[in-house]
Amino acid sequence: MPEEIEIDTDKLRDQVDEALEDRGGLLKRIALTTALLAVCAAIAALKAGGTANEALMLRTEATRLQAEASDQWAFYQAKGLKAAVEEAARTSWVAAGKEPPPEYAERMEHDRAEQRQIEAKARGKEKERDDKLEESAPLLHAHRGFANAVAVFQVSIALGAIAALTRSRSVWVGSLVLGAIGLVVLGMSFSP
Repeated sequence: MPEEIEIDTDKLRDQVDEALEDRGGLLKRIALTTALLAVCAAIAALKAGGTANEALMLRTEATRLQAEASDQWAFYQAKGLKAAVEEAARTSWVAAGKEPPPEYAERMEHDRAEQRQIEAKARGKEKERDDKLEESAPLLHAHRGFANAVAVFQVSIALGAIAALTRSRSVWVGSLVLGAIGLVVLGMSFSP
């Protein structure tokens, strides 16, 4: 009878267990980092939405102020036309060689004074509009930064999922690198 060959299965089993633990550890690390990246993406998405909403509110307010300024300028022009009609009527009296009634000059002066007040109001509305637009500009800039951070985080999370499915350390490292870039973009978006 041939001698029985002994196989040291205990050592083999230990090696298999170590390999499985290592793979399980990798999956846990991938899952943990992917979850953290998802949290960062959620924060960036909330900030992107918030800054966009605030900027849109300011832009809407600027549009309303522009409409009010346009109304004031239309009123200004109407007063100018009224004053021109008064001047034409006064000129007809002068052309006929007669003294125009004094109310023509009074109404013309009154219309000119109102025009100056209306002009000041219109310019004030335009200044308010410009202030709102200026206030919204950094918010829109921050929104773009937050939106870019969300996009980078999403790609990083997708790479994390691929790394978990393929158990590929190199893909996971790529996910981590993109996640770090996303954190930098997110951090830069918070600063004005």
